[in-house]
Amino acid sequence: MNSSISNIKKEKRLLLENYIKESLSQYNPLFASDSDAIYIMDLDGFFIPLNPACEKLFGYAEDQFSKMTYMKVVSLEHLERALSIFYQSLEGKLQNFDCQIIHKSGEIRDVNITNYPILIEEEIVGVYGIAKDITDIKQKRKILLEEIRQREEIYREIVEHSPDAVIIVGKEVILFANDTAVKLFGACNKEDVIGKNMFDFIHPSYVDMVKKRVQEVEDGLPVDFIEQKIIRNDGIVIEVEVKSIPTIYQNESARHVIVRDITEKKKTQKLLLQSEKLSAAGQLAAGIAHEIRNPLTAIKGFLQLMETDNDRNTSYLEIINAEMNRIELILSELLVLAKPQELKFTKSSLKIILEQVKALIDTQANMNNTKVNIHYLADVTHVRCDENQLKQVFINFLKNSLEAMPHGGEINIRVERAGVDNLQICLIDQGCGIQQEDLERIGQPFFSTKEGGTGLGLMISKQIIENHHGSFQISSDHTGTIIKVTLPI
Repeated sequence: MNSSISNIKKEKRLLLENYIKESLSQYNPLFASDSDAIYIMDLDGFFIPLNPACEKLFGYAEDQFSKMTYMKVVSLEHLERALSIFYQSLEGKLQNFDCQIIHKSGEIRDVNITNYPILIEEEIVGVYGIAKDITDIKQKRKILLEEIRQREEIYREIVEHSPDAVIIVGKEVILFANDTAVKLFGACNKEDVIGKNMFDFIHPSYVDMVKKRVQEVEDGLPVDFIEQKIIRNDGIVIEVEVKSIPTIYQNESARHVIVRDITEKKKTQKLLLQSEKLSAAGQLAAGIAHEIRNPLTAIKGFLQLMETDNDRNTSYLEIINAEMNRIELILSELLVLAKPQELKFTKSSLKIILEQVKALIDTQANMNNTKVNIHYLADVTHVRCDENQLKQVFINFLKNSLEAMPHGGEINIRVERAGVDNLQICLIDQGCGIQQEDLERIGQPFFSTKEGGTGLGLMISKQIIENHHGSFQISSDHTGTIIKVTLPI
């Protein structure tokens, strides 16, 4: 039996050698120029070198290499797999794999090997092999992987000890949370956070907004910190500010989410606001005392005169009535400051707001021989605002402009972009202007350049704009006044 198998192998070895001489000899110049080791193995795994690169890769001369098999050159830990792949090749299967070989010098080299079965007269007589030295590639990859590992370790240490809560979210599932996040979410350990759906922690009133921001991050758009509320594990609702940026986690797309507890910040802001209110109350008290003392003095004096001069009572009553109206105006505007209406933010069209304000003011403007023009220099989008309060602001500004133009003229409203996230509304009149020294006092209570003005209208307008996270600037000269209102889109 063994004799017959041996004879078969000898016959196939002979077929293989003839194949090399007759069919492959024409490829010798091509083989010689190839940097990869090209060889053939017979059914017993003995090598037949085909090009000089075999000696360079394995370290053995041609006569030595021809007496060697896989058993001699493949490292021990890769040998079993290499033999298994060799026998699979003898079954007619093309194989490609990485393994380690032992150079004659004893040096371990990484190689990539491709095995092709050699078929002659419909029988497999050997295996055609190509071995590529990938030692340098492996070393570079190993160094790169080590650098990546070290960077990841540094990154993890930074994130782990960050004062901000950091979570990594894939789709909607929390994949990573640092210790600060665990504490912020009111959890006992990381297992109480990792693996949970992030929407389990988000207050229901913010879910739609968060879903929209998630989509923006996944689309590669930048998002800034935004305030929202989360529900801790213990049911406590806290205020936080959140920012999300795209990242890669465990070779998958994810989001790096920074969460900051702003509870203390809110308390501090509340205290500062209270302090500002007290300061403003002091200023207002001084102004009120001054503004109301004058009409009250006049009323008191005329009442005394009325006691002695009955003939002029009618004219005295007219003056008293005018002074009482002024006190009423001051008190009504003060009530707006003392008890401001609750803001009701909705998504509103700025274009519609401006057109409605123009319609309201046009009658007074026509009587004053003044034309109001609106120029849209950008696509006017929607803004989140309290529509009525924003209308009040523009009406206040336009009335001021009309009163500053007793001889008529034009008021131009120009709407344009101010950066990516803001719109700027410029109101330009042709009035008498405001003196430079008076500009610095604009917005202070009870300071007005108009006869009989209280200055509270502009102060209220400024407060409304700031409540909308906007800003406004006033510039003026003898040719007129420009008011620039900037609002976030």
